[in-house]
Amino acid sequence: MVANIKSATGRKALQPRREPYWERLSKGVYLGYRAHEIGRGTWIARMRDESGKQKYHALGTYNDFDPAARAAREWAETFQQGVRVFDTTVADACKAYLEWLKLNRAATTVKLAESCFTRLVYGQAIGKIALGKLQTRHVAAWRNAQVDLDGDEEDIRRGKATANRALDNLKAALNRAMKDRLVATDAGWQTVTRFDKVSRRRERFLTLEDRAALLKHCDPDMRDFCTGLLLTGARPGELANCDLSDFDAAAGTLTLDGKTGRRTVGLSTAAIELFKKVSRNRIGKQPLLVRDVPVMPPGVEPLDPRWNKDNWKKRFKSAVRSAGLPDDVVPYTLRHAAISEFVMAGMDVYVVATITGTSVDMIQRHYGHLRHDRTRQMLDMAVLV
Repeated sequence: MVANIKSATGRKALQPRREPYWERLSKGVYLGYRAHEIGRGTWIARMRDESGKQKYHALGTYNDFDPAARAAREWAETFQQGVRVFDTTVADACKAYLEWLKLNRAATTVKLAESCFTRLVYGQAIGKIALGKLQTRHVAAWRNAQVDLDGDEEDIRRGKATANRALDNLKAALNRAMKDRLVATDAGWQTVTRFDKVSRRRERFLTLEDRAALLKHCDPDMRDFCTGLLLTGARPGELANCDLSDFDAAAGTLTLDGKTGRRTVGLSTAAIELFKKVSRNRIGKQPLLVRDVPVMPPGVEPLDPRWNKDNWKKRFKSAVRSAGLPDDVVPYTLRHAAISEFVMAGMDVYVVATITGTSVDMIQRHYGHLRHDRTRQMLDMAVLV
Protein backbone atom coordinates (compact mmCIF):
# COMPACT_ATOMS: atom_id res chain seq x y z
CA MET A 1 0.00 0.00 0.00
CA VAL A 2 1.37 3.41 -1.02
CA ALA A 3 1.61 5.92 1.84
CA ASN A 4 -0.48 9.06 1.43
CA ILE A 5 1.28 12.11 2.87
CA LYS A 6 -0.72 14.66 0.89
CA SER A 7 -3.77 14.64 3.16
CA ALA A 8 -4.00 15.08 6.91
CA THR A 9 -6.08 11.90 7.13
CA GLY A 10 -3.47 9.93 5.25
CA ARG A 11 -0.62 11.23 7.41
CA LYS A 12 -2.55 10.45 10.58
CA ALA A 13 -2.85 6.81 9.50
CA LEU A 14 0.91 6.37 9.05
CA GLN A 15 2.89 4.25 11.47
CA PRO A 16 5.70 6.09 13.29
CA ARG A 17 9.14 5.16 11.97
CA ARG A 18 12.58 6.65 11.50
CA GLU A 19 12.53 6.45 7.69
CA PRO A 20 10.30 9.19 6.22
CA TYR A 21 7.43 8.44 3.87
CA TRP A 22 8.41 9.94 0.51
CA GLU A 23 6.48 11.71 -2.26
CA ARG A 24 8.13 12.54 -5.60
CA LEU A 25 7.86 16.24 -6.52
CA SER A 26 9.96 16.31 -9.68
CA LYS A 27 12.88 14.48 -11.23
CA GLY A 28 15.35 13.78 -8.42
CA VAL A 29 13.42 15.87 -5.86
CA TYR A 30 11.36 14.28 -3.07
CA LEU A 31 9.40 15.45 -0.05
CA GLY A 32 9.40 13.22 3.01
CA TYR A 33 7.14 13.05 6.07
CA ARG A 34 8.38 11.51 9.29
CA ALA A 35 5.54 10.37 11.58
CA HIS A 36 6.17 10.51 15.32
CA GLU A 37 4.53 8.65 18.16
CA ILE A 38 3.86 11.91 20.03
CA GLY A 39 3.30 15.35 18.57
CA ARG A 40 3.31 16.65 15.03
CA GLY A 41 5.24 15.00 12.27
CA THR A 42 8.14 16.69 10.52
CA TRP A 43 9.02 17.22 6.88
CA ILE A 44 12.30 16.67 5.07
CA ALA A 45 13.48 17.37 1.52
CA ARG A 46 15.71 15.09 -0.55
CA MET A 47 17.45 15.47 -3.88
CA ARG A 48 20.27 13.90 -5.85
CA ASP A 49 23.15 16.22 -6.74
CA GLU A 50 25.24 16.27 -9.90
CA SER A 51 27.58 13.61 -8.48
CA GLY A 52 24.72 11.26 -7.77
CA LYS A 53 24.81 11.68 -3.98
CA GLN A 54 21.60 12.12 -2.02
CA LYS A 55 21.27 15.42 -0.17
CA TYR A 56 18.80 16.03 2.66
CA HIS A 57 17.43 19.15 4.31
CA ALA A 58 15.16 19.30 7.38
CA LEU A 59 12.13 21.54 6.79
CA GLY A 60 10.54 21.39 10.23
CA THR A 61 6.78 21.29 10.81
CA TYR A 62 4.03 22.33 8.41
CA ASN A 63 0.29 21.85 8.79
CA ASP A 64 -0.27 20.97 5.14
CA PHE A 65 1.49 19.26 2.26
CA ASP A 66 1.50 22.22 -0.15
CA PRO A 67 3.61 24.68 1.91
CA ALA A 68 6.03 21.87 2.78
CA ALA A 69 6.31 21.02 -0.93
CA ARG A 70 6.99 24.67 -1.79
CA ALA A 71 9.75 24.81 0.83
CA ALA A 72 11.28 21.62 -0.56
CA ARG A 73 11.24 22.96 -4.13
CA GLU A 74 12.78 26.28 -3.04
CA TRP A 75 15.58 24.42 -1.25
CA ALA A 76 16.23 22.23 -4.27
CA GLU A 77 16.33 25.23 -6.60
CA THR A 78 18.73 27.21 -4.40
CA PHE A 79 20.92 24.12 -3.98
CA GLN A 80 21.13 23.75 -7.74
CA GLN A 81 22.09 27.45 -7.97
CA GLY A 82 25.03 26.91 -5.64
CA VAL A 83 23.54 27.98 -2.31
CA ARG A 84 24.39 25.57 0.50
CA VAL A 85 22.27 25.58 3.63
CA PHE A 86 24.11 24.25 6.68
CA ASP A 87 21.69 25.62 9.28
CA THR A 88 24.06 28.53 9.78
CA THR A 89 22.75 30.59 12.67
CA VAL A 90 22.49 34.35 13.03
CA ALA A 91 25.37 34.22 15.51
CA ASP A 92 27.48 32.29 12.98
CA ALA A 93 26.74 34.96 10.38
CA CYS A 94 27.82 37.72 12.78
CA LYS A 95 31.10 35.94 13.56
CA ALA A 96 31.81 35.45 9.86
CA TYR A 97 31.03 39.11 9.23
CA LEU A 98 33.52 40.17 11.92
CA GLU A 99 36.23 38.15 10.19
CA TRP A 100 35.40 39.95 6.95
CA LEU A 101 35.47 43.32 8.73
CA LYS A 102 38.93 42.63 10.15
CA LEU A 103 40.27 42.26 6.63
CA ASN A 104 38.36 45.10 5.01
CA ARG A 105 37.52 47.80 7.56
CA ALA A 106 39.14 49.94 10.26
CA ALA A 107 39.77 48.54 13.73
CA THR A 108 37.26 50.98 15.26
CA THR A 109 34.49 49.63 13.02
CA VAL A 110 35.38 46.07 14.01
CA LYS A 111 35.33 46.97 17.70
CA LEU A 112 31.92 48.62 17.52
CA ALA A 113 30.37 45.70 15.62
CA GLU A 114 31.94 43.12 17.94
CA SER A 115 30.65 44.96 21.01
CA CYS A 116 27.15 45.07 19.50
CA PHE A 117 27.08 41.35 18.71
CA THR A 118 28.51 40.39 22.10
CA ARG A 119 25.80 42.33 23.93
CA LEU A 120 22.81 41.67 21.72
CA VAL A 121 23.32 38.52 19.60
CA TYR A 122 25.70 35.96 21.11
CA GLY A 123 23.90 33.84 23.69
CA GLN A 124 20.58 35.52 22.88
CA ALA A 125 17.52 33.89 21.32
CA ILE A 126 17.99 35.59 17.94
CA GLY A 127 21.58 34.36 17.71
CA LYS A 128 20.41 30.73 17.80
CA ILE A 129 17.96 31.02 14.89
CA ALA A 130 19.04 29.38 11.64
CA LEU A 131 19.33 31.89 8.79
CA GLY A 132 16.90 29.94 6.66
CA LYS A 133 14.27 30.16 9.40
CA LEU A 134 14.81 33.80 10.34
CA GLN A 135 11.61 35.80 9.99
CA THR A 136 10.77 39.49 9.92
CA ARG A 137 9.00 39.21 13.28
CA HIS A 138 12.19 37.87 14.90
CA VAL A 139 14.29 40.82 13.76
CA ALA A 140 11.60 43.41 14.50
CA ALA A 141 11.08 42.04 18.03
CA TRP A 142 14.85 42.08 18.61
CA ARG A 143 15.06 45.72 17.49
CA ASN A 144 12.08 46.78 19.60
CA ALA A 145 13.33 45.03 22.74
CA GLN A 146 16.29 47.41 22.86
CA VAL A 147 14.07 50.42 23.59
CA ASP A 148 13.11 51.05 27.22
CA LEU A 149 9.66 52.63 27.04
CA ASP A 150 9.70 53.46 30.75
CA GLY A 151 12.15 56.32 30.26
CA ASP A 152 11.43 59.93 29.42
CA GLU A 153 11.21 61.26 25.88
CA GLU A 154 14.96 61.74 25.53
CA ASP A 155 15.70 58.26 26.94
CA ILE A 156 13.36 56.72 24.37
CA ARG A 157 14.86 58.76 21.53
CA ARG A 158 18.39 57.74 22.45
CA GLY A 159 17.26 54.12 22.89
CA LYS A 160 15.81 54.11 19.39
CA ALA A 161 18.96 55.70 17.98
CA THR A 162 21.07 53.00 19.65
CA ALA A 163 18.72 50.29 18.34
CA ASN A 164 19.14 51.73 14.83
CA ARG A 165 22.91 51.36 15.02
CA ALA A 166 22.56 47.79 16.26
CA LEU A 167 20.13 46.99 13.44
CA ASP A 168 22.60 48.39 10.92
CA ASN A 169 25.29 46.03 12.21
CA LEU A 170 22.98 43.00 12.22
CA LYS A 171 21.65 43.63 8.72
CA ALA A 172 25.19 44.15 7.43
CA ALA A 173 26.15 40.73 8.83
CA LEU A 174 23.06 39.08 7.35
CA ASN A 175 23.59 40.73 3.95
CA ARG A 176 27.18 39.48 3.96
CA ALA A 177 25.90 35.96 4.70
CA MET A 178 23.61 36.20 1.69
CA LYS A 179 26.48 37.36 -0.53
CA ASP A 180 28.47 34.38 0.73
CA ARG A 181 25.51 32.17 -0.30
CA LEU A 182 24.85 30.93 3.22
CA VAL A 183 21.16 31.77 2.80
CA ALA A 184 18.96 32.03 -0.27
CA THR A 185 16.89 35.14 0.52
CA ASP A 186 16.92 38.29 2.62
CA ALA A 187 13.15 38.11 3.20
CA GLY A 188 13.68 37.55 6.92
CA TRP A 189 15.24 40.97 7.54
CA GLN A 190 15.05 43.15 4.43
CA THR A 191 11.79 44.90 5.37
CA VAL A 192 12.78 45.65 8.99
CA THR A 193 13.70 49.32 8.96
CA ARG A 194 15.29 51.82 11.32
CA PHE A 195 13.27 53.93 13.72
CA ASP A 196 12.52 57.22 11.99
CA LYS A 197 13.56 60.73 13.07
CA VAL A 198 15.59 59.77 16.14
CA SER A 199 19.15 60.71 15.14
CA ARG A 200 19.69 64.42 15.58
CA ARG A 201 22.40 66.79 16.72
CA ARG A 202 22.46 67.16 20.50
CA GLU A 203 21.23 70.75 20.54
CA ARG A 204 21.00 71.43 24.27
CA PHE A 205 24.24 72.97 25.50
CA LEU A 206 24.79 74.07 29.08
CA THR A 207 26.87 77.19 29.50
CA LEU A 208 29.37 77.48 32.33
CA GLU A 209 26.76 79.44 34.29
CA ASP A 210 24.13 76.73 33.64
CA ARG A 211 26.51 74.05 34.88
CA ALA A 212 27.36 76.02 38.01
CA ALA A 213 23.65 76.50 38.77
CA LEU A 214 22.96 72.80 38.28
CA LEU A 215 25.81 71.69 40.55
CA LYS A 216 24.74 74.22 43.18
CA HIS A 217 21.30 72.62 43.41
CA CYS A 218 22.60 69.04 43.54
CA ASP A 219 23.01 67.16 46.80
CA PRO A 220 26.72 66.46 47.59
CA ASP A 221 26.63 62.86 46.33
CA MET A 222 24.92 63.82 43.07
CA ARG A 223 27.22 66.82 42.70
CA ASP A 224 30.20 64.45 42.67
CA PHE A 225 28.52 62.25 40.08
CA CYS A 226 27.61 65.17 37.80
CA THR A 227 31.06 66.72 38.19
CA GLY A 228 32.59 63.39 37.17
CA LEU A 229 30.47 63.39 34.01
CA LEU A 230 31.59 66.90 33.13
CA LEU A 231 35.28 66.21 33.76
CA THR A 232 35.42 62.92 31.81
CA GLY A 233 32.74 63.15 29.11
CA ALA A 234 31.80 59.57 30.03
CA ARG A 235 28.36 58.12 29.48
CA PRO A 236 26.38 58.17 32.75
CA GLY A 237 26.16 54.39 32.89
CA GLU A 238 29.89 53.99 32.29
CA LEU A 239 30.80 56.24 35.20
CA ALA A 240 28.20 54.68 37.48
CA ASN A 241 29.68 51.23 36.81
CA CYS A 242 33.24 52.24 37.77
CA ASP A 243 34.73 50.57 40.85
CA LEU A 244 37.48 51.90 43.11
CA SER A 245 39.94 49.62 41.32
CA ASP A 246 39.20 51.31 37.99
CA PHE A 247 40.80 54.55 39.21
CA ASP A 248 44.61 54.61 39.17
CA ALA A 249 45.60 57.71 41.14
CA ALA A 250 49.32 57.25 40.49
CA ALA A 251 48.91 57.03 36.72
CA GLY A 252 46.03 59.51 36.64
CA THR A 253 43.79 57.21 34.62
CA LEU A 254 40.29 55.77 34.78
CA THR A 255 39.11 52.55 33.14
CA LEU A 256 35.59 52.73 31.74
CA ASP A 257 33.49 49.91 30.36
CA GLY A 258 30.56 50.69 28.09
CA LYS A 259 28.94 49.86 24.79
CA THR A 260 32.22 50.31 22.89
CA GLY A 261 34.16 48.05 25.28
CA ARG A 262 36.73 48.77 27.97
CA ARG A 263 39.02 51.75 27.63
CA THR A 264 41.54 53.40 29.92
CA VAL A 265 41.66 57.17 29.62
CA GLY A 266 43.85 59.91 30.98
CA LEU A 267 42.32 62.35 33.45
CA SER A 268 42.64 66.06 34.02
CA THR A 269 44.09 67.30 37.30
CA ALA A 270 40.61 68.32 38.43
CA ALA A 271 39.24 64.85 37.69
CA ILE A 272 42.11 63.18 39.57
CA GLU A 273 41.43 65.33 42.62
CA LEU A 274 37.70 64.53 42.48
CA PHE A 275 38.24 60.78 42.35
CA LYS A 276 40.90 60.93 45.05
CA LYS A 277 38.39 62.70 47.28
CA VAL A 278 35.52 60.23 46.72
CA SER A 279 37.79 57.19 47.13
CA ARG A 280 39.56 58.41 50.29
CA ASN A 281 39.53 55.84 53.14
CA ARG A 282 37.62 53.33 51.04
CA ILE A 283 38.95 49.96 49.88
CA GLY A 284 37.69 46.79 48.28
CA LYS A 285 35.36 46.22 45.35
CA GLN A 286 33.08 49.18 45.84
CA PRO A 287 31.61 51.73 43.44
CA LEU A 288 33.92 54.66 42.77
CA LEU A 289 31.05 57.13 43.04
CA VAL A 290 28.41 56.29 45.61
CA ARG A 291 25.07 57.79 46.54
CA ASP A 292 24.05 58.43 50.10
CA VAL A 293 21.72 55.68 51.33
CA PRO A 294 20.06 55.36 54.73
CA VAL A 295 21.38 52.82 57.19
CA MET A 296 18.93 49.93 57.34
CA PRO A 297 17.86 48.29 60.63
CA PRO A 298 19.36 44.92 61.65
CA GLY A 299 18.13 42.04 59.54
CA VAL A 300 17.20 44.25 56.57
CA GLU A 301 19.34 44.01 53.46
CA PRO A 302 21.31 47.24 52.95
CA LEU A 303 20.54 49.40 49.92
CA ASP A 304 22.93 49.37 46.97
CA PRO A 305 24.90 52.66 46.96
CA ARG A 306 25.73 52.39 43.25
CA TRP A 307 24.20 54.95 40.93
CA ASN A 308 21.83 53.85 38.15
CA LYS A 309 19.17 55.41 35.95
CA ASP A 310 16.36 54.51 38.34
CA ASN A 311 17.86 56.28 41.35
CA TRP A 312 19.42 59.30 39.65
CA LYS A 313 16.48 60.27 37.41
CA LYS A 314 14.16 61.95 39.92
CA ARG A 315 16.96 63.60 41.87
CA PHE A 316 18.57 64.97 38.71
CA LYS A 317 15.24 66.31 37.44
CA SER A 318 14.68 68.01 40.79
CA ALA A 319 18.06 69.73 40.55
CA VAL A 320 17.33 70.80 36.95
CA ARG A 321 14.05 72.40 37.98
CA SER A 322 15.60 74.12 41.00
CA ALA A 323 18.35 75.53 38.77
CA GLY A 324 15.75 76.91 36.36
CA LEU A 325 17.06 74.86 33.42
CA PRO A 326 14.96 73.40 30.57
CA ASP A 327 13.19 70.10 31.18
CA ASP A 328 15.12 68.35 28.40
CA VAL A 329 18.39 68.56 30.37
CA VAL A 330 19.39 65.01 31.32
CA PRO A 331 22.64 63.47 32.65
CA TYR A 332 23.67 62.75 29.06
CA THR A 333 23.57 66.53 28.48
CA LEU A 334 26.67 66.77 30.67
CA ARG A 335 28.53 64.42 28.34
CA HIS A 336 27.51 66.66 25.44
CA ALA A 337 28.79 69.71 27.31
CA ALA A 338 32.10 68.00 28.05
CA ILE A 339 32.68 66.90 24.44
CA SER A 340 31.77 70.38 23.22
CA GLU A 341 34.29 71.96 25.59
CA PHE A 342 36.98 69.46 24.61
CA VAL A 343 36.48 70.30 20.93
CA MET A 344 36.31 74.06 21.51
CA ALA A 345 39.51 73.86 23.56
CA GLY A 346 41.28 72.67 20.43
CA MET A 347 41.77 69.01 21.41
CA ASP A 348 42.45 66.66 18.51
CA VAL A 349 39.25 64.95 17.34
CA TYR A 350 40.88 61.51 17.58
CA VAL A 351 41.85 62.17 21.22
CA VAL A 352 38.33 63.33 22.06
CA ALA A 353 36.86 60.23 20.40
CA THR A 354 39.26 57.96 22.30
CA ILE A 355 38.57 59.56 25.68
CA THR A 356 34.79 59.51 25.27
CA GLY A 357 34.53 56.08 23.67
CA THR A 358 32.99 57.06 20.36
CA SER A 359 34.05 57.39 16.74
CA VAL A 360 35.83 60.22 14.99
CA ASP A 361 32.97 60.24 12.50
CA MET A 362 30.43 60.86 15.27
CA ILE A 363 32.50 63.72 16.66
CA GLN A 364 32.82 65.30 13.25
CA ARG A 365 29.12 64.90 12.43
CA HIS A 366 27.76 66.24 15.71
CA TYR A 367 30.50 68.60 16.90
CA GLY A 368 32.39 69.56 13.73
CA HIS A 369 30.67 72.96 13.60
CA LEU A 370 32.41 73.86 16.87
CA ARG A 371 35.81 73.25 15.28
CA HIS A 372 34.80 75.43 12.34
CA ASP A 373 33.93 78.25 14.74
CA ARG A 374 37.31 77.98 16.46
CA THR A 375 39.10 77.82 13.13
CA ARG A 376 37.30 81.00 12.06
CA GLN A 377 38.44 82.76 15.24
CA MET A 378 42.06 81.83 14.60
CA LEU A 379 41.78 82.85 10.92
CA ASP A 380 40.36 86.21 11.94
CA MET A 381 43.41 86.76 14.15
CA ALA A 382 45.75 86.37 11.20
CA VAL A 383 46.62 89.59 9.32
CA LEU A 384 46.32 88.56 5.67
CA VAL A 385 45.64 91.76 3.70
